[in-house]
Amino acid sequence: MSPPARERVRHALVGAGARAEMFVRALAVDHADTAELVALADVNQARMDAHNRWLAELGHPPVPTYRAADFTAMLAKERVDVVLVTSVDVTHDEYVTAALRAGCDVVTEKPMTVDAPRCRRILDAVAETGRRVTVAFNYRYNPLHEQVRRLLAGGAVGEIGSVHFEWLLDVRHGADYFRRWHRDKATSGGLLVHKASHHFDLVNWWLDARPVEVHAAGRLFFYGESGRRHGYARDYDRAHGSPAAADDPFALRLAEHPRLRELYLDAEAEDGYQRDRNVFAPGVTIEDDLAVLARYSTGATMTYHLTAYAPWEGYRVMVNGSRGRLELDVTESDHASPAGAGALKGAALHGDEAAVEHGAARLTVRPFWAPPVDVPVDGWTRQGHGGADARMTRVLLGGEPDPLGRAATAYDGALALLTGLAANRSLDTGAPVRVADLLTLP
Repeated sequence: MSPPARERVRHALVGAGARAEMFVRALAVDHADTAELVALADVNQARMDAHNRWLAELGHPPVPTYRAADFTAMLAKERVDVVLVTSVDVTHDEYVTAALRAGCDVVTEKPMTVDAPRCRRILDAVAETGRRVTVAFNYRYNPLHEQVRRLLAGGAVGEIGSVHFEWLLDVRHGADYFRRWHRDKATSGGLLVHKASHHFDLVNWWLDARPVEVHAAGRLFFYGESGRRHGYARDYDRAHGSPAAADDPFALRLAEHPRLRELYLDAEAEDGYQRDRNVFAPGVTIEDDLAVLARYSTGATMTYHLTAYAPWEGYRVMVNGSRGRLELDVTESDHASPAGAGALKGAALHGDEAAVEHGAARLTVRPFWAPPVDVPVDGWTRQGHGGADARMTRVLLGGEPDPLGRAATAYDGALALLTGLAANRSLDTGAPVRVADLLTLP
């Protein structure tokens, strides 16, 4: 007698922009045997309709759609088990806490939220309900980063004294944060929260430590109104329909990209949201050049630098220890090609676009008194955040075992967030900030 069929976990998704695509496809195709998409919620009906058209192309029936204001009613009517939150960052806590109190577990895009009070509300709701929040820190699932975790946990460099972490966003990918809602720190927390939370979480995970004190410096050097000083500024507000944007390498041409056109250009009439703002237009309240010095509970320190206007994209990590040094050097693209100037870097859409630029990765351990050792890593790819997206959905949606503990909890999400929040506070005050002064954690 065959065992009974496994009941699939019922998922609903709130936030039907481009961030939702990876999860929608994973539910509809890759993990349809263990999970199912049963509903969509968003503030914009046109975006939900676009996702339902794409579901039909995948052979999946359309799912019910709900206005965001009817989110709680959707959870009950559709008997939702897990909510996927891919909305604008400042709204995450609203949906996360409502879902927890409705008896659902939650998977939320990073950052978990954008400020300490909202973080406190999420942590309190987790404690109150006993439900689970998982933060989609997909970089934990990158094969390179998994190997770094194994090496450091295994004592490859001994006790860790310091980390240097440099992240470069090229002028295609980096510019994209200045075209959309991310350009407003009130909605995104700035790049130290929205983008660097990935990186701060990796360091917390690699060191098995928590941040204690953070000092930061940074400015808006390249984008925004600084573009006039550097000779890049054009006089238009948004690219679509603007003659001044026709030959601007920083302009996003929505009409030339069918999915972006459906999600944003065709949906503008409902909410007025413009996805293709001029990156050098006034109104940018986030920084593009940021330096951070952090001290951890183990005594280790981290120096971190994020540049959002580099000619190439990638990152370098160096870990110094009592028995040697680990070095990770990743080139995701060696240049931003002119042919791709009006497009998005693949990583901005979860790696689904092929890129013509070259990339490479190298992981090296340099022990004392011995030659360096190059560590082979299987599975790394330039698409999907180094192969991390597919590996993450296998764990979060497919039920794959997770012996490395890659699935980040609400507590992990809070620690990564607090590094960025402390850095933002330090930008404002010019002084070091103790993390415990922002939010008390157990």
